[in-house]
Amino acid sequence: MLRIHFTTEDLTRIRIARTPDPLWETAFSLHRLQNTRGRWAFAEWHRAARLKLIGTPLGTAVRKSLLQVLPRASYFPDFLTPPEAEEGLDAGCAAILDTPPDRVRLEVETLDRIVGAPAWAARLTERQPREELVSTLRAYHAAVIAPHHDRIRARIDGERAVLGRAVLNDGLNGLLSGLKPGMRWRPPVLEVDYADDRDVYLNGRGLRLVPSYFCWHRAVTFAAPGLGPALLYPLHRTRGPGPGLPRDVSLGALLGRTRAAALRAVVLGATTSELARALGVSPATATHHASVLRDAGLISSRRYANTVLHTVTPAGAALLRPPPH
Repeated sequence: MLRIHFTTEDLTRIRIARTPDPLWETAFSLHRLQNTRGRWAFAEWHRAARLKLIGTPLGTAVRKSLLQVLPRASYFPDFLTPPEAEEGLDAGCAAILDTPPDRVRLEVETLDRIVGAPAWAARLTERQPREELVSTLRAYHAAVIAPHHDRIRARIDGERAVLGRAVLNDGLNGLLSGLKPGMRWRPPVLEVDYADDRDVYLNGRGLRLVPSYFCWHRAVTFAAPGLGPALLYPLHRTRGPGPGLPRDVSLGALLGRTRAAALRAVVLGATTSELARALGVSPATATHHASVLRDAGLISSRRYANTVLHTVTPAGAALLRPPPH
């Protein structure tokens, strides 16, 4: 079990990631390729990824490099998922290249001791091998992660809306009590189901919460205690991700004042009952409008407490954006 110890100051320094972390999502997606557990939740993505990788030069490079140093195991090197990736893929890749060689050596040796590392991994202390690894990371992200960015972003935005509502309704205790799965808030300690037994004392540094699309089953944190405290945790799963916009959805079904108003009403997040009040319709009618918008990929919905919270997706936001002049 992982036990994260908060002080009063730490509670005021909780942050929620604004966007998906590209390198953590890359690492977790590689784990999904290495294991069948939970594959039902990523079935469409898995099929698309296999088409991009099997029998291709990229697939060979991923198998010979990325899967070797980012194994689905109790440990993989922290320098491959740097905190700088919060600012985007370019910033994260630059941080990998700038990692001090002594730190790379230490983490590769730890990987070899705990899991087993390929012989070539020792050369990652040198700039050129790291540049080659980063090149493969970028190519994999472009082929397998980037095409699904809008769907991933929509799920992260939905989680942020739920957590924000929890803070507004019940304060920070409500936020920490609502974290799931495998987490329990027992003030001042957040207990997290974990691969090993650890205590993390925040000591005023705060905690960055990073909901992850491809993370599965239980949360993950950095192995090195000196890195900024962050907790990567899986989103709730209700159904597996499918393709972007269903081909058989008629745009005509989305036209009309009521549904346009419904789409605008969920920009900042709205429950079904709030949506019904905003539209002046019954909850059943609001549910129907939400279903049409959700099936068209314009909003996402997830359960919050005893209701359902709807938030707009990037595709829905684009539809609401005024046309350029």
